[in-house]
Amino acid sequence: MTTADQPLGTSRTILAAFLILGYAMAIGFTDNYVQLIARDAGLWQFFATRTAMGLVILGGVALALGWRLRPRRWAAVAGRSMLHGTAMIVYFGCLAFLPVATVAAGLFTAPIFTLLIARFAFGQPLGPYRIFAVILGFCGAVLVLGPGQGTFLSPLTLLPIGAGALYALGNIATRQWCAGETAETLLTGFFATLGIFGLIGMTVLAVWPQQVPQGADGFILRGAVGPSSTFLFWTFVQAAGSLLGVGMMIKAYQVAEASRVAIFEYVILPASAFWAYMIWGDVLAVTAVWGIVMIFAAGLIIALRGR
Repeated sequence: MTTADQPLGTSRTILAAFLILGYAMAIGFTDNYVQLIARDAGLWQFFATRTAMGLVILGGVALALGWRLRPRRWAAVAGRSMLHGTAMIVYFGCLAFLPVATVAAGLFTAPIFTLLIARFAFGQPLGPYRIFAVILGFCGAVLVLGPGQGTFLSPLTLLPIGAGALYALGNIATRQWCAGETAETLLTGFFATLGIFGLIGMTVLAVWPQQVPQGADGFILRGAVGPSSTFLFWTFVQAAGSLLGVGMMIKAYQVAEASRVAIFEYVILPASAFWAYMIWGDVLAVTAVWGIVMIFAAGLIIALRGR
């Protein structure tokens, strides 16, 4: 990077940081209400319904603003959508039988995978500051999520860690495969993929119905049911919030290097904690507060230190 390029690179990194902050606040709010959705319907119906709502909203906005939703490279967008879509299916599916802290900790190994993929697959140099920032951010994430979870190191954590690896691959694909695509095109592909997964899941459960536990415990095994007003309302909020949040996240990965942007995603942890306090009155422990400080310190290191 030349001296003339450095201010541009810094401004792009700062812009990406603000985009990720907006993404984290939107997703942190909507995800706090998934527990209400899980009581009334299943994972697959949730994704199918959210996709239908999201595509209607996105189509209306695209028509009003003249957006192009059709991909320039169908295979690249489909591949990227499959990676991120599968990661989200695994993530939400794991919530049925693992604590939220455990699943989130597994998903937040994504920045580690992003750095490793960027280094060994694409030859991007990794300076000591970014390596240190990732380690610091991950340790902060552990403190926020709460050390000592009963199943934190159980073999079941391989599934959410797998989601983290898929999520990292999707982040890399956003910049490496889909550089010429618009954020709205990638957002359409992401939502459409989740909707297809939802329809497949509903079909499978209709053909091979399972014994479904009551309430949120039956989230992953529950097929199509008559939607309640609570389900429809919060699924619509999920659709609108996800469109806004994921759109900003995609744009962040388009304007800056993936291994730098990935570290900012740690901010979703304090954002989720903030909304949990505002909505449910949950209060952070002292260790979690220190974890948030470490997460922001990691992001600051990435923003101020160049390559």
